[in-house]
Formats: sequence, C-alpha cells, structure tokens
Amino acid sequence: MTSPTVVVLDHGSGNLRSAERALARAGATVTVTACYDDALQADGLVVPGVGAFAACMAGMRQVRGPELVGRRLAGGRPVLGICVGMQVLFDSGDEHGVVTDGCGEWPGTVERLAADVLPHMGWNTVTSPEGSRLFAGLTGERFYFVHSYAVRRWQPPPSEPTAAALVTWAEHGEPFVAAVENGPLSATQFHPEKSGDAGAELLRTWVTSL
Repeated sequence: MTSPTVVVLDHGSGNLRSAERALARAGATVTVTACYDDALQADGLVVPGVGAFAACMAGMRQVRGPELVGRRLAGGRPVLGICVGMQVLFDSGDEHGVVTDGCGEWPGTVERLAADVLPHMGWNTVTSPEGSRLFAGLTGERFYFVHSYAVRRWQPPPSEPTAAALVTWAEHGEPFVAAVENGPLSATQFHPEKSGDAGAELLRTWVTSL
C-alpha cells in the first residue's frame, strides 16, 4: 500500500522540519516545498506558521498560498493548517490595531487574547464536539500551544456551509477556537507535532483519511 503524499508548504514561516518528521512518523511521504504544482497535486497539504499573522500572510501570497488553498478545497482535496497556519485561513487578523486580510476560508477575526499572561505557552486540554474525527479517542488529552492571538468568536451565518463545521475550544483567560474541521479543511491552533502521543495520534488520523 502506497503512503499518502503530503506537502508541507514552505512559505517562509513555520516549524517545517518538525512538522515534516511528525507527518512522516504518521505514515505520510512528506515533501517540504514552495512549488505550487507539487502542493496542488499532493494527497494532503499542511500550512504551518509561527510568529505574526501579517508576516505569515505576506509569505503565503508570495507562494500563491491563498489561491492554492482555494483550488485544493474546490476539488475536495485536504488541507491542514497549524498554529498561525490556522489563523490565516480566517477572514482577517488584527494585531496592534493593524488589520490584515487572511485567506477568507472561514469567517472570523484573529485577535489578541484577553488573558493576564501572554503568550499562552504550554499544555492545555480541549473540548471537542461530538462527531469529531481528528479528536476521536483523544478525550481529556493535552496539546501544546504557543500563541497570543486566536479566534475568540465563531459566528458564521446559518446559511453558510461553515456553519456546520465542527469547532473545538480551549481556554486561556477566555474561550478560543482550538481547532476546526470543515469538510476537506481542518486546522489546529496548537502544535500537534509538539504534542507528544496525542498530537501524533491526531496526525495519524489525518494522514489515514487522505
């Protein structure tokens, strides 16, 4: 049986090698590249990201990332965003009063968390919805977060397909979106590649679904 092919998109921002190693351990044949055609044709695409929303989006635009994600999703081809790679899938990010457009795949704005201690750095449990595939069998597990910004509200219009998405929540000072599963598009605010056995199981589940 052939291993599914996964491209980790090299847009200049992300833990590329740790993601590559974790996905390979999960059973994928992994390539780290900025090549549009390779990323379009792979069985799965991972969009990583660390640091600032605006910088991540600038890198995404340089490699035609928004177009790439949109084309893959139009064809039902899986995409997984991680950390800031999740954040840029939303409409926009607001950092220090500067609003940057995101990929616009999900409604919502990435904002600074209202918490006494930032960044939110460490291990947290999450609350996943009934029917989640990513978190099947992972109830009560802890995942590793490093961030100061997140989506604090999930309010898509009832008429939008995104209204039926499965949203997982976590809390640091206030509730925030920790993961979303929406057809071929999934994403986690935490780093599964740094989340020990629980993160490894989540990545195996995603790779197996490709």
